[in-house]
Amino acid sequence: MSLNKVSVDDIDVKGKRVLCRCDFNVPLKEGKITDENRLVAALPTIKKLIADGGKVILCSHLGKPKGEPKPELSLAPVAARLSELLGQEVKFAADPEAVGPNAKAAVEAMKDGEVILLENTRYRAEETKNGEAFSKDLASLCDIFVNDAFGTAHRAHCSNVGVSSLVDTAAVGYLMQKEIDFLGNAVENPVRPFVAILGGAKVADKLNVISNLLEKCDTLIIGGGMAYTFLKAQGYEIGKSLVDDTKLDYCKEMIAKADKLGKKLLLPVDSATITEFPNPIDAPVEVEMYDSDKMPADREGCDIGPKTAELFAEAVKSAKTVVWNGPMGVFENPTLAKGTIAVAKALAETDATTIIGGGDSAAAVNQLGFGDKMSHISTGGGASLEFLEGKELPGVAAATDK
Repeated sequence: MSLNKVSVDDIDVKGKRVLCRCDFNVPLKEGKITDENRLVAALPTIKKLIADGGKVILCSHLGKPKGEPKPELSLAPVAARLSELLGQEVKFAADPEAVGPNAKAAVEAMKDGEVILLENTRYRAEETKNGEAFSKDLASLCDIFVNDAFGTAHRAHCSNVGVSSLVDTAAVGYLMQKEIDFLGNAVENPVRPFVAILGGAKVADKLNVISNLLEKCDTLIIGGGMAYTFLKAQGYEIGKSLVDDTKLDYCKEMIAKADKLGKKLLLPVDSATITEFPNPIDAPVEVEMYDSDKMPADREGCDIGPKTAELFAEAVKSAKTVVWNGPMGVFENPTLAKGTIAVAKALAETDATTIIGGGDSAAAVNQLGFGDKMSHISTGGGASLEFLEGKELPGVAAATDK
């Protein structure tokens, strides 16, 4: 599935004002950026626009200020860090309304190859409602729009969708292109065998993903909290484990669907169980392993067990394409991270194309030090999930067709 959209390689930006929507939604602690993966991921597109002589105006949201200026969610620290990463000044336009006198004056004074960053787009109440006034403000600053924010591609906001319709050319950046190439090809045109691994807490979050992936993959592996609803649907005792009783019939349907389509559906054969959920989440816990057919009623499954880890790793070994979204257990706790680590390790050791679908799995892979061993780590959790569901993403659809 190639993206038939105008990209940064197709446009001439010399001397033109280019508004580039990035995903700078980075975690901050006391004004310091604690994980700059998203900044680094945005650099190739920004550097290309600078090198081609564009006047580069960057914009992004950060956190959820809910339509009003919140100083702790200002993008000022991002401008400072980007200046260091790019080796040139990124001027920060500190307007509480994002497009205000500072931004307008800064854009007016720009020379080719210079960079400014606007304040948090979500300081404006219209942003998340795709309100016309803010889209017009953004469009008034630029000649060309480039969207490189895959993390918000599943949302129709002013800064990614609204502004697109008000400019002559709306292109996609390198990061956006890469996400769609990897995720799109993996799902629509995978090199087989194709193994999909889903984890995380809730079945409800992944209903359509499970159904869509069953049609596309050869083997579907389900771990994490959502696996217990599947195990209960098969009649197993799951003790105090996480369960969604409203989804038992759905799980039965999916088990039947896998069977009918001749797909392998792998569920945990054993679990690491505890008596009380850790509080705080990384507190020491005592773990006992139980096979899936022997779980005591007073215990809670919080990670896949060693037999399951081996079963899942074995399935990955013969794969040519692997997509993974969602941890195998409560990975924030070192004792309950073993299953997630085992899966990450199996992916790191395979020659298959390995795609990590954003969110917690991306965080886990990076924290565990396996990041550089993966073919692609998606920068968008929600966006990659909707992509895996087979949905069209508004932020992608809005770009100009070639």
